[in-house]
Amino acid sequence: MYAVIETGGKQIRVEEGMTIYIEKLDVEAGNDVKFDKVLLVSDGKVQVGTPYLNGVTVDGTIEKHGKQKKIIIFKIKPKKKYRKKQGHRQPYTKVVINKINA
Repeated sequence: MYAVIETGGKQIRVEEGMTIYIEKLDVEAGNDVKFDKVLLVSDGKVQVGTPYLNGVTVDGTIEKHGKQKKIIIFKIKPKKKYRKKQGHRQPYTKVVINKINA
């Protein structure tokens, strides 16, 4: 059984027991979270929402919050002595999917 949920502007395919990394949520670590924007559920037969399924939720537990590895953004304009170096670390939330309530 799997489902497709929408969170953080992205669509993610999840299964029970799966660990996912999503955009940071404002919920403390160790708490439960419920995703109600479910686009699709498949348990032998496929149910597709328009755009979301009514009465279907996905339950998960937040394990931790963190930041991804640093990426470097380097801009240069040749022959103009323009150089700009910038770093970025995207925050994330690690979630374990407990149950798909279909």
